[in-house]
Amino acid sequence: MAPAPSGKIQLKTTFTSTQTIESIYTGGKATFSPDEKWLITIVGEDIDITEVDTGKKVYRLKGDTEMITTFAIKPDGRYLVSASRSLVMRTWDLSTGQMVRSYKAHEAPIIVMDADRTSTLVATGSADSTVKVWDVDKGYCTHNFKGHGGVVSAIKFHPDKHKWILVSGADDCQVRVWDLMKRSCIAVLESHVSVIRGLDFSHDGWHLISGSRDRVVNVWDLKQKKLLRTFPIYETIETVGLLVPETQMEGDKKPGRELFYTGGDKGVIRVWDLANGELVKEQTQEKNSKHAISDIIYAKKSNRLAAVTSDQNILIYDILSGLRRIKQIVGYNDEVIDVAYLGETEDHLAVATNSEQIRVFNIKSFDCDIIYGHTDIVLCLGRSRDGLVFVSGSKDNTARIWAVNTDHSDLDARYRCAGICVGHTEAVGAVAMSQKTTDFVITGSQDRTIKCWDLSKLDLSGPTSDEEPAKPKSMYTIIAHDKDINSICVAPNDKFLATGSQDKTAKVWNVETGTLLGTCNGHKRGVWCVQFSPVDQVLATSSGDKTIKIWSLKDFSCLKTFEGHTNSILKVAFLTSGMQLVSSGSDGLVKLWTIKTTECVTTLDNHTEKIWGLAVRHDERVVVSGGADSMINFWEDQTEEEMEKEALGKEELILKHVFDVLEQDLQNYLRKKDYHNAILLSLSLNQPHRLLGLFTEIISMREDKDSITGSKSVDQIVEGMTNEQLEKLLTYIRDWNTNAKHARTAQTILNAVLHGFTSEQLLEVNNAKEFIDGLIPYTERHYQRLDDLITQSFIVDYTLHAMDLIDPVGKKVEVDGIEED
Repeated sequence: MAPAPSGKIQLKTTFTSTQTIESIYTGGKATFSPDEKWLITIVGEDIDITEVDTGKKVYRLKGDTEMITTFAIKPDGRYLVSASRSLVMRTWDLSTGQMVRSYKAHEAPIIVMDADRTSTLVATGSADSTVKVWDVDKGYCTHNFKGHGGVVSAIKFHPDKHKWILVSGADDCQVRVWDLMKRSCIAVLESHVSVIRGLDFSHDGWHLISGSRDRVVNVWDLKQKKLLRTFPIYETIETVGLLVPETQMEGDKKPGRELFYTGGDKGVIRVWDLANGELVKEQTQEKNSKHAISDIIYAKKSNRLAAVTSDQNILIYDILSGLRRIKQIVGYNDEVIDVAYLGETEDHLAVATNSEQIRVFNIKSFDCDIIYGHTDIVLCLGRSRDGLVFVSGSKDNTARIWAVNTDHSDLDARYRCAGICVGHTEAVGAVAMSQKTTDFVITGSQDRTIKCWDLSKLDLSGPTSDEEPAKPKSMYTIIAHDKDINSICVAPNDKFLATGSQDKTAKVWNVETGTLLGTCNGHKRGVWCVQFSPVDQVLATSSGDKTIKIWSLKDFSCLKTFEGHTNSILKVAFLTSGMQLVSSGSDGLVKLWTIKTTECVTTLDNHTEKIWGLAVRHDERVVVSGGADSMINFWEDQTEEEMEKEALGKEELILKHVFDVLEQDLQNYLRKKDYHNAILLSLSLNQPHRLLGLFTEIISMREDKDSITGSKSVDQIVEGMTNEQLEKLLTYIRDWNTNAKHARTAQTILNAVLHGFTSEQLLEVNNAKEFIDGLIPYTERHYQRLDDLITQSFIVDYTLHAMDLIDPVGKKVEVDGIEED
């Protein structure tokens, strides 16, 4: 378990949303990318592309404000083609997530779509009863087939790239075979009496199977274009497909036969023998599950079948191990009702949604386990202090005790139902476990009673899958309130429990005897949540009257009232060793309060609906909230980081002010030609460029002819420098010396340093050897350049001298017999 806060207590002021769990699938088409690394799903009007292993979102392909009806991915994985209710078909580049082109496709929404093996064509079946084939790379229709008498509900290209054949099924109960080369229908296969939902080809390509809601699978001979066999499946079929030949399934007594799978309203995957219709394997049904299968995704590379369920979950089963469930992906959480941290390190989060399942998310990887057990909607969750046991209450009038082992490799062994509390006559809407031990659990119900259940004799390791969970005994039953009980909390010492009800009261009870100790009257609406302080003898309550109240446990009087929410406050919890509160409400806000001042410190806004669930991690660094908007937010405490940032900002402001003052002083010194202070201040401000300009100006002016630098006062300044100042100056000289433009200044100041200090004194300067090593090569280069210039100057002298010899000044010459100068 995470350590409790220690040291000086710092009030929290800032929380930031660092992680979010939101919907990735809301129904319709779902599939894997050809390399099976990505899961592509429909989310309303958009398409989400998510990494299967990590749960990270790769792209969201933004739609056109109309619902996506279907999509298809080319086998080469380069492009995705989508269709929406706007009747527009779009092509997306999966390498960039950008739309390539869009065009109108049919006169009614496209229902089904398939891409051919060569990644050249895409076929679409529409509610306008037509089938079209498209060259999506070039953006035009190549074929337009008419003949169906209803909505096209299934479509499939022939797997042989040399056979340009397309088959389609519709709700006119017909299967039609289209020849793309002849541009005509070459066969109409009639036998089904309900809508066709699945089509697939055998490995040899000469047989076609079709599945329908008439509860049968037909096998057709494509050579003879007639029905070969009919297999009764005894369920409404929603999908059908062939497995890769030679697929070896665990438990299959006749390996090597060709198999096909089906899924439908029974909610289980079944594998059949194509030759005789024998049931080869049936997936073990999830306990108390009520979902149907709307589609099955066949991942050929990994030998897995992924069942897409009617409650928007994707359950992945391993074919080779006999359809054992190995992973599950939650597509849509619906309305989040409650949340609770699980595990010793609290790296898992249990979530109760508007369903009979409990979802447990791995916070680090966002994998999800789905816990089946309840037969109706789960309303509330409670956990033990160590996070290894939790309890759930449901509309099925029971509470279940779950043993937690999040590290177990077997999915079914991670969460075992150790006990079922049976006794309430109505829905269990509030639960709480003992805080110091796991000896008891308290449940509250709409039947207005609370029950205390004895868990001391319960085997919390949990029963095996073949055993029935134990049924703990109720130690007492109390008619606690006049209306529904919304919340229960057990005090940290396990001696008291508190209940909150729609009858506008909160009551405190003795855990051992069940006797009433006091009633907190004062709220004007129902009490939604009660919480004991971890350090003080006070109780916090939140209510539908938009207030939070703090009550004394000595006389049950109201000590403080907090106002700020604009709607019912559904949850409240203590923070910062009981010095602060965090609350969530129907206004979609999470608020942080300081108890001493009754002020709202901050408001966290990332929900759009009521926030029913609120949980605080043990180290109080993270608060998680879940709402009716299907979103779960993780709010991380950023107070220390914010304080450090603020302190750094103040420090920078002070330094800037000081720098501005010193800069002004430097300008004044330069104006007055106070070189002593100007040089020392430039050194202290680390302004080598300003210092270079100052030295260059002094050297060029040369007010003192006998001075090295051109100013005796500057010579004295250099000679009087400390080792620290000298080290900084030598650093600047080394850098200036690398540029020929500044070499004269650098060499002049270096000359002043060498005259002012002995070699022994220079060696005492830090990094003296590095300065020398950096100066020598560039100095030698400068001297070589000067030597070259001197040599070149001799050529000029020689040229001038030669010109004097050719035409000496003052010599008289004779021109046309006349002497002229």
